[in-house]
Amino acid sequence: MERTVILTGDMNFKGVTDPESIFAEVSDITQSADILFGNLECCFYDVPGHDPAEREGFYAPPVAAEALTLAGFDVVGMANNVTYGEAAIRASLARLDALGIAHTGAGTDRASAYRPAIIEKDGKIYGFLQRTSVFWPKNHAATGSGPGVAVLPGHTAYRPQIDGYAANRPGVPPEIVTWTDRAALDAYCEALATLAGEVDFVVASHHWGYEAEVLAYQTEIAHAAIDAGADIVLGHGPHYPLGIEIYKEKPILYGTGNFSFDVGHHARHGDWIGFFTTIRLAAAGVEEIFIRFVRHTDRNQTILRHPADESEALAELAARSSIFGTELSVEDDRIVIWRRNG
Repeated sequence: MERTVILTGDMNFKGVTDPESIFAEVSDITQSADILFGNLECCFYDVPGHDPAEREGFYAPPVAAEALTLAGFDVVGMANNVTYGEAAIRASLARLDALGIAHTGAGTDRASAYRPAIIEKDGKIYGFLQRTSVFWPKNHAATGSGPGVAVLPGHTAYRPQIDGYAANRPGVPPEIVTWTDRAALDAYCEALATLAGEVDFVVASHHWGYEAEVLAYQTEIAHAAIDAGADIVLGHGPHYPLGIEIYKEKPILYGTGNFSFDVGHHARHGDWIGFFTTIRLAAAGVEEIFIRFVRHTDRNQTILRHPADESEALAELAARSSIFGTELSVEDDRIVIWRRNG
Protein backbone atom coordinates (compact mmCIF):
# COMPACT_ATOMS: atom_id res chain seq x y z
CA MET A 1 0.00 0.00 0.00
CA GLU A 2 1.49 3.32 -1.08
CA ARG A 3 1.29 6.30 1.25
CA THR A 4 2.03 9.98 0.75
CA VAL A 5 3.51 12.47 3.18
CA ILE A 6 3.53 16.18 2.30
CA LEU A 7 5.70 18.70 4.15
CA THR A 8 5.25 22.45 3.73
CA GLY A 9 7.24 25.53 4.68
CA ASP A 10 6.33 28.61 6.70
CA MET A 11 2.69 29.48 7.33
CA ASN A 12 1.59 32.75 8.88
CA PHE A 13 -2.09 33.70 9.00
CA LYS A 14 -1.87 37.26 10.34
CA GLY A 15 -4.95 39.20 9.26
CA VAL A 16 -6.70 36.17 7.75
CA THR A 17 -10.46 36.34 8.28
CA ASP A 18 -11.54 34.08 5.40
CA PRO A 19 -9.89 30.71 6.04
CA GLU A 20 -11.68 29.05 3.13
CA SER A 21 -9.79 31.03 0.48
CA ILE A 22 -6.18 30.53 1.62
CA PHE A 23 -5.57 27.00 0.30
CA ALA A 24 -8.51 26.72 -2.10
CA GLU A 25 -6.21 26.40 -5.15
CA VAL A 26 -4.02 23.62 -3.70
CA SER A 27 -6.34 21.79 -1.30
CA ASP A 28 -7.02 19.00 -3.80
CA ILE A 29 -3.32 18.13 -3.51
CA THR A 30 -2.87 18.67 0.22
CA GLN A 31 -6.05 16.82 1.15
CA SER A 32 -4.90 13.80 -0.85
CA ALA A 33 -1.88 13.28 1.42
CA ASP A 34 -2.02 10.59 4.08
CA ILE A 35 -0.08 12.94 6.36
CA LEU A 36 0.29 16.72 6.01
CA PHE A 37 2.78 18.72 8.12
CA GLY A 38 3.96 22.35 8.09
CA ASN A 39 5.70 25.02 10.15
CA LEU A 40 3.16 27.28 11.86
CA GLU A 41 4.77 30.71 12.19
CA CYS A 42 2.10 32.56 14.12
CA CYS A 43 -0.07 32.23 17.20
CA PHE A 44 -3.85 31.96 17.04
CA TYR A 45 -4.52 34.66 19.60
CA ASP A 46 -7.23 37.28 19.69
CA VAL A 47 -5.79 40.77 20.24
CA PRO A 48 -8.55 43.38 19.83
CA GLY A 49 -7.51 46.29 17.64
CA HIS A 50 -4.29 44.65 16.48
CA ASP A 51 -3.32 45.72 12.96
CA PRO A 52 -0.76 43.21 11.66
CA ALA A 53 0.53 45.67 9.06
CA GLU A 54 1.24 48.35 11.66
CA ARG A 55 2.05 46.64 14.94
CA GLU A 56 4.52 43.85 15.68
CA GLY A 57 3.21 40.53 16.92
CA PHE A 58 2.52 37.41 14.88
CA TYR A 59 -1.06 37.05 16.09
CA ALA A 60 -3.65 35.51 13.81
CA PRO A 61 -7.42 35.53 14.35
CA PRO A 62 -8.48 32.20 15.89
CA VAL A 63 -10.85 31.64 12.96
CA ALA A 64 -7.82 31.53 10.64
CA ALA A 65 -6.83 28.18 12.13
CA GLU A 66 -9.66 26.62 10.17
CA ALA A 67 -7.50 27.04 7.04
CA LEU A 68 -5.31 24.25 8.40
CA THR A 69 -8.29 21.94 8.76
CA LEU A 70 -9.62 22.78 5.31
CA ALA A 71 -6.21 22.02 3.77
CA GLY A 72 -6.02 18.71 5.63
CA PHE A 73 -3.17 19.40 8.05
CA ASP A 74 -2.66 16.61 10.57
CA VAL A 75 0.22 18.16 12.49
CA VAL A 76 2.18 21.42 12.70
CA GLY A 77 5.48 22.51 14.20
CA MET A 78 5.53 25.57 16.47
CA ALA A 79 9.20 25.94 17.41
CA ASN A 80 10.20 29.22 15.80
CA ASN A 81 11.05 32.83 16.61
CA VAL A 82 7.48 34.18 16.60
CA THR A 83 5.72 31.62 18.78
CA TYR A 84 6.14 33.98 21.70
CA GLY A 85 4.25 35.05 24.81
CA GLU A 86 2.64 32.93 27.52
CA ALA A 87 -0.95 33.91 26.77
CA ALA A 88 -0.47 33.66 22.98
CA ILE A 89 1.11 30.20 23.19
CA ARG A 90 -1.57 28.86 25.50
CA ALA A 91 -4.32 30.22 23.25
CA SER A 92 -2.73 28.80 20.11
CA LEU A 93 -2.23 25.36 21.62
CA ALA A 94 -5.85 25.33 22.79
CA ARG A 95 -7.10 26.30 19.34
CA LEU A 96 -5.11 23.54 17.64
CA ASP A 97 -6.31 21.00 20.19
CA ALA A 98 -9.91 22.05 19.61
CA LEU A 99 -9.45 21.39 15.88
CA GLY A 100 -7.72 18.06 16.46
CA ILE A 101 -4.43 19.18 14.90
CA ALA A 102 -1.37 17.64 16.54
CA HIS A 103 1.65 19.83 17.32
CA THR A 104 5.27 19.72 18.39
CA GLY A 105 7.88 22.32 19.28
CA ALA A 106 5.88 24.42 21.75
CA GLY A 107 4.01 23.64 24.92
CA THR A 108 2.73 24.80 28.27
CA ASP A 109 5.99 23.60 29.83
CA ARG A 110 9.32 22.12 28.79
CA ALA A 111 8.14 18.51 28.77
CA SER A 112 5.23 19.19 26.40
CA ALA A 113 7.22 21.56 24.16
CA TYR A 114 10.01 19.04 23.56
CA ARG A 115 7.62 16.10 23.08
CA PRO A 116 7.27 14.69 19.55
CA ALA A 117 3.97 14.48 17.74
CA ILE A 118 3.13 10.89 16.85
CA ILE A 119 0.34 10.01 14.44
CA GLU A 120 -0.85 6.56 13.47
CA LYS A 121 -2.81 6.24 10.27
CA ASP A 122 -3.75 3.14 8.29
CA GLY A 123 -1.26 0.98 10.15
CA LYS A 124 1.68 3.36 9.67
CA ILE A 125 3.16 5.43 12.51
CA TYR A 126 4.73 8.84 11.81
CA GLY A 127 6.82 10.89 14.22
CA PHE A 128 7.56 14.62 14.11
CA LEU A 129 10.09 16.50 16.22
CA GLN A 130 10.77 20.22 15.87
CA ARG A 131 13.36 22.58 17.35
CA THR A 132 14.34 26.19 16.76
CA SER A 133 17.82 27.68 16.80
CA VAL A 134 16.31 31.13 16.22
CA PHE A 135 14.72 32.40 19.41
CA TRP A 136 14.71 35.33 21.82
CA PRO A 137 17.10 35.10 24.77
CA LYS A 138 14.49 35.97 27.39
CA ASN A 139 11.16 34.30 28.19
CA HIS A 140 10.97 32.37 24.95
CA ALA A 141 12.32 28.86 25.59
CA ALA A 142 9.91 26.62 27.48
CA THR A 143 10.77 26.07 31.15
CA GLY A 144 9.92 23.44 33.70
CA SER A 145 6.64 25.15 34.47
CA GLY A 146 6.29 27.89 31.84
CA PRO A 147 5.07 27.96 28.21
CA GLY A 148 7.56 28.37 25.38
CA VAL A 149 9.31 26.69 22.49
CA ALA A 150 11.77 23.80 22.16
CA VAL A 151 15.20 25.22 21.41
CA LEU A 152 18.46 23.89 20.00
CA PRO A 153 20.93 26.74 20.53
CA GLY A 154 23.73 27.64 18.19
CA HIS A 155 26.82 29.72 18.89
CA THR A 156 28.71 32.32 16.87
CA ALA A 157 32.37 33.36 16.84
CA TYR A 158 34.34 35.75 14.65
CA ARG A 159 37.72 34.49 13.46
CA PRO A 160 40.18 36.97 11.91
CA GLN A 161 41.25 36.18 8.38
CA ILE A 162 45.04 35.95 8.23
CA ASP A 163 45.60 34.54 4.74
CA GLY A 164 46.90 36.69 1.92
CA TYR A 165 46.68 40.42 2.51
CA ALA A 166 44.15 40.19 5.33
CA ALA A 167 46.77 40.17 8.09
CA ASN A 168 48.01 43.68 7.27
CA ARG A 169 44.83 45.28 5.91
CA PRO A 170 42.63 47.03 8.50
CA GLY A 171 38.92 46.56 7.94
CA VAL A 172 39.02 43.06 6.45
CA PRO A 173 35.84 41.35 7.74
CA PRO A 174 36.29 38.29 9.95
CA GLU A 175 35.14 34.78 9.12
CA ILE A 176 31.88 33.97 10.89
CA VAL A 177 32.01 30.57 12.59
CA THR A 178 28.89 28.79 13.90
CA TRP A 179 28.36 25.57 15.82
CA THR A 180 25.67 23.86 17.84
CA ASP A 181 25.49 23.63 21.60
CA ARG A 182 26.87 20.15 22.26
CA ALA A 183 24.72 19.21 25.26
CA ALA A 184 21.54 20.32 23.51
CA LEU A 185 22.48 18.47 20.33
CA ASP A 186 23.22 15.27 22.26
CA ALA A 187 19.85 15.47 24.01
CA TYR A 188 18.12 16.11 20.70
CA CYS A 189 19.79 13.13 19.02
CA GLU A 190 18.81 10.94 21.94
CA ALA A 191 15.19 12.05 21.54
CA LEU A 192 15.30 11.35 17.81
CA ALA A 193 16.80 7.90 18.34
CA THR A 194 14.05 7.07 20.83
CA LEU A 195 11.40 8.32 18.40
CA ALA A 196 12.89 6.32 15.53
CA GLY A 197 12.50 3.17 17.62
CA GLU A 198 8.80 3.86 18.14
CA VAL A 199 7.60 4.92 14.67
CA ASP A 200 7.94 3.96 11.01
CA PHE A 201 8.90 7.37 9.59
CA VAL A 202 10.61 10.30 11.32
CA VAL A 203 10.51 13.96 10.27
CA ALA A 204 13.06 16.26 11.94
CA SER A 205 11.98 19.88 11.53
CA HIS A 206 14.18 22.91 12.27
CA HIS A 207 13.78 26.69 12.35
CA TRP A 208 17.22 28.13 11.61
CA GLY A 209 19.44 30.05 9.23
CA TYR A 210 20.16 33.56 8.04
CA GLU A 211 19.53 34.60 4.44
CA ALA A 212 20.63 32.27 1.63
CA GLU A 213 23.83 30.76 3.02
CA VAL A 214 23.66 27.41 4.78
CA LEU A 215 25.71 27.88 7.93
CA ALA A 216 27.94 25.26 9.54
CA TYR A 217 25.65 24.73 12.52
CA GLN A 218 22.75 23.90 10.21
CA THR A 219 24.71 21.16 8.47
CA GLU A 220 25.89 19.89 11.85
CA ILE A 221 22.32 19.58 13.13
CA ALA A 222 21.01 18.08 9.89
CA HIS A 223 23.66 15.37 9.66
CA ALA A 224 23.31 14.54 13.35
CA ALA A 225 19.52 14.24 12.97
CA ILE A 226 19.82 11.70 10.16
CA ASP A 227 22.57 9.82 11.99
CA ALA A 228 20.19 9.58 14.96
CA GLY A 229 17.34 8.13 12.90
CA ALA A 230 15.49 10.90 11.04
CA ASP A 231 14.23 9.97 7.58
CA ILE A 232 14.08 13.55 6.33
CA VAL A 233 15.15 16.96 7.64
CA LEU A 234 12.82 19.88 6.96
CA GLY A 235 14.37 23.33 7.38
CA HIS A 236 12.55 26.66 7.46
CA GLY A 237 13.02 30.24 8.56
CA PRO A 238 14.79 32.32 5.87
CA HIS A 239 11.54 32.41 3.80
CA TYR A 240 13.03 31.40 0.47
CA PRO A 241 14.30 28.11 -0.94
CA LEU A 242 17.78 27.03 0.14
CA GLY A 243 19.91 24.16 -1.08
CA ILE A 244 18.92 20.50 -0.91
CA GLU A 245 21.39 17.87 0.26
CA ILE A 246 21.15 14.08 0.02
CA TYR A 247 22.98 12.66 3.03
CA LYS A 248 23.16 8.88 3.44
CA GLU A 249 20.36 8.65 0.83
CA LYS A 250 18.11 10.85 2.95
CA PRO A 251 17.12 14.41 2.01
CA ILE A 252 17.93 17.57 3.90
CA LEU A 253 15.78 20.51 2.84
CA TYR A 254 17.69 23.46 4.29
CA GLY A 255 14.98 25.98 3.44
CA THR A 256 11.55 25.44 1.94
CA GLY A 257 10.39 29.06 1.78
CA ASN A 258 6.83 30.20 2.33
CA PHE A 259 3.72 28.11 1.91
CA SER A 260 1.32 30.81 3.11
CA PHE A 261 2.78 34.07 4.36
CA ASP A 262 1.37 37.51 3.63
CA VAL A 263 2.39 39.98 6.35
CA GLY A 264 5.38 39.74 8.66
CA HIS A 265 7.47 42.19 10.71
CA HIS A 266 5.47 45.22 9.49
CA ALA A 267 6.05 44.31 5.82
CA ARG A 268 4.21 42.35 3.17
CA HIS A 269 6.01 39.32 1.81
CA GLY A 270 4.78 39.88 -1.70
CA ASP A 271 4.72 36.74 -3.78
CA TRP A 272 7.86 35.17 -2.32
CA ILE A 273 8.33 31.69 -3.71
CA GLY A 274 8.41 28.48 -1.72
CA PHE A 275 7.92 24.79 -2.26
CA PHE A 276 6.26 21.83 -0.63
CA THR A 277 7.69 18.33 -0.54
CA THR A 278 5.94 15.08 -1.36
CA ILE A 279 7.30 11.76 -0.12
CA ARG A 280 5.95 8.55 -1.63
CA LEU A 281 6.22 5.58 0.72
CA ALA A 282 5.82 1.92 -0.22
CA ALA A 283 6.33 -1.32 1.64
CA ALA A 284 10.07 -1.20 0.96
CA GLY A 285 10.37 2.35 2.26
CA VAL A 286 10.71 5.70 0.51
CA GLU A 287 10.21 5.38 -3.24
CA GLU A 288 10.38 8.97 -4.41
CA ILE A 289 10.70 12.52 -3.09
CA PHE A 290 9.77 15.54 -5.18
CA ILE A 291 8.92 19.19 -4.67
CA ARG A 292 6.51 21.66 -6.24
CA PHE A 293 6.84 25.42 -6.33
CA VAL A 294 4.17 27.69 -4.87
CA ARG A 295 3.58 31.43 -4.64
CA HIS A 296 0.68 33.40 -3.22
CA THR A 297 -1.54 35.89 -4.96
CA ASP A 298 -2.46 39.44 -3.96
CA ARG A 299 -5.57 37.83 -2.44
CA ASN A 300 -3.25 35.76 -0.21
CA GLN A 301 -4.07 32.49 -1.90
CA THR A 302 -1.39 29.81 -2.27
CA ILE A 303 -1.10 28.74 -5.90
CA LEU A 304 0.90 26.05 -7.66
CA ARG A 305 3.68 27.23 -9.98
CA HIS A 306 5.10 25.24 -12.88
CA PRO A 307 8.92 25.02 -13.00
CA ALA A 308 8.82 26.19 -16.61
CA ASP A 309 7.33 29.47 -15.40
CA GLU A 310 9.89 29.81 -12.59
CA SER A 311 13.15 29.46 -14.48
CA GLU A 312 15.01 31.94 -12.27
CA ALA A 313 13.87 30.31 -9.02
CA LEU A 314 14.68 26.88 -10.42
CA ALA A 315 18.17 27.97 -11.46
CA GLU A 316 18.82 29.45 -8.01
CA LEU A 317 17.65 26.30 -6.25
CA ALA A 318 19.71 24.12 -8.59
CA ALA A 319 22.82 26.22 -7.95
CA ARG A 320 22.33 26.16 -4.18
CA SER A 321 21.78 22.39 -4.25
CA SER A 322 24.79 21.72 -6.48
CA ILE A 323 27.00 22.90 -3.61
CA PHE A 324 25.96 19.67 -1.87
CA GLY A 325 26.32 17.59 -5.03
CA THR A 326 22.56 17.33 -5.51
CA GLU A 327 21.08 17.29 -9.01
CA LEU A 328 17.46 18.24 -9.57
CA SER A 329 15.33 16.58 -12.24
CA VAL A 330 12.32 18.44 -13.64
CA GLU A 331 9.40 16.21 -14.62
CA ASP A 332 6.38 18.24 -15.70
CA ASP A 333 5.28 20.28 -12.62
CA ARG A 334 7.52 18.30 -10.27
CA ILE A 335 11.17 18.61 -9.34
CA VAL A 336 12.46 15.19 -8.32
CA ILE A 337 15.18 15.28 -5.65
CA TRP A 338 15.46 11.56 -4.86
CA ARG A 339 14.15 8.31 -6.29
CA ARG A 340 14.91 4.76 -5.29
CA ASN A 341 17.48 3.35 -7.71
CA GLY A 342 17.32 6.59 -9.60
